[in-house]
Amino acid sequence: MSLSNFEYQKIMQMYEDRRLSNYHLHEQRKKEIYQKIPKIRDLDRQIAANSVALGKRLIAGDDPSLASKCKEENHRIAQEKKHLLTEHGYPSDYLEPIYHCTQCKDTGYIGQKRCRCFQQAVINLLYSNSNMERLLERENFQTFREDYYSDQMMPDGLPSPRANIRKILQHCRGFLERFPNHENILFQGSTGVGKTFLSHCIAKEIMDKGYTCVYTTAFQLFDYLAKHTFQREKEEDTERSLNMIFQCDLLIIDDLGTEMVNKFVVSQLFHCLNERLIREKSTIISTNLSVKEFRDIYSERIFSRIIEHYSWHKIYGDDIRFKKSNLT
Repeated sequence: MSLSNFEYQKIMQMYEDRRLSNYHLHEQRKKEIYQKIPKIRDLDRQIAANSVALGKRLIAGDDPSLASKCKEENHRIAQEKKHLLTEHGYPSDYLEPIYHCTQCKDTGYIGQKRCRCFQQAVINLLYSNSNMERLLERENFQTFREDYYSDQMMPDGLPSPRANIRKILQHCRGFLERFPNHENILFQGSTGVGKTFLSHCIAKEIMDKGYTCVYTTAFQLFDYLAKHTFQREKEEDTERSLNMIFQCDLLIIDDLGTEMVNKFVVSQLFHCLNERLIREKSTIISTNLSVKEFRDIYSERIFSRIIEHYSWHKIYGDDIRFKKSNLT
């Protein structure tokens, strides 16, 4: 999958910005710790002095076994630093280098091979998801609030919305623990019950693990598929977008059922879902449609695929967005 020079430079600039930002944050942490725990500054100087002394002695031809002794000593000092940090209420890794991606250390490459985070950067560029990172900082499992869901039993005997969402959250966490697992999820429910928010929660966890995730609305998805089908001359961006839809580790299709449905949409949806099943790639769908509406609109063939290969979760309760607006 080739990138234009402009696109490649844009992605590499993103990595440079990340490294610079993390470097400044690391330096701020060191300054903070040196002021609060001066002993750690002395230990860092000791590690540096040990390494310099070892280098001089090796150049002079001294016993190479000194290297292992120096390594052991520096390891002991590093452990002492960690002990001091935890003793003062800091995480033991507080002074470790900071990376968005620990696999490639924010270079985009592992050896000569592009890291998974590089592929995610390409996805963000292709699908205009550059704001996804900031969005997922707000919408994730840490910010998910169960208290937006009522704990009152439903009139029809169903569990309370809170009990229901807890069961769904448990399934989502199991999905993440098993990922990549070739499992698929469909979230069904009315507007404002948290389907999209929950999809974002899963997307963040998947991306944090280093897997690729494409998030798209149903309207955007069928727009990509239509361009690919009806363009006389295939554009490179369209081809790459389609490849990512089929190849990404997780595809999230939001608001299925809000698009204009016709024979083309139904056939393309079947092709997309079936292709990902064949490639054993996971997909998450959210929809406002009821089970009957879904079957009537998208054909028995698609419905049978969903029933067989997806876990179907109905989310119900009050409109959370309305509740939030009343709280502000």
